[in-house]
Amino acid sequence: MRLMFFAGLFAFLADQVSKYVVIHMMGISPNNSADVLPPVLNLRYGENRGVNFGLFGSDSETTRWTLIIVALIICIAVTVWVVRNAQPRIVRIAAGFLIGGALGNVFDRVYYSYVLDFLNTSCCGWNNPTVYNVADVFIFAGALGLVFFAKDNRPTKKGA
Repeated sequence: MRLMFFAGLFAFLADQVSKYVVIHMMGISPNNSADVLPPVLNLRYGENRGVNFGLFGSDSETTRWTLIIVALIICIAVTVWVVRNAQPRIVRIAAGFLIGGALGNVFDRVYYSYVLDFLNTSCCGWNNPTVYNVADVFIFAGALGLVFFAKDNRPTKKGA
């Protein structure tokens, strides 16, 4: 449990600190972007009011609070599952990453009414129009870790 907590705390803090630095200290905004390592890494301002890639996005308070509640339910469900099922260290870390990233985006939705995005990656003649954030990276990495490394602790049926 402690490993999951610290992995989640790390993911949450990395997300929030990166947003503060990029948006508030570097001044990335709708009118100000930066090419860090063009075209591979660019900083572009984005406000995500939906789920991934802005899907189901709207300015509605119902959508905002629904997404907050769904994220919190997922965080609780993953925590309960990891606590009730003995899992390897890598799975506890992955669960923490997913939870910390999700809570980073929940914080944004509560504080800003949307999720702050600023990372844009393109490559090899492909111009990616979407932006994302560090929390999204942790959520994705955590979900992959759960899919590939989680143990199935259900008892097997004999004779079947």
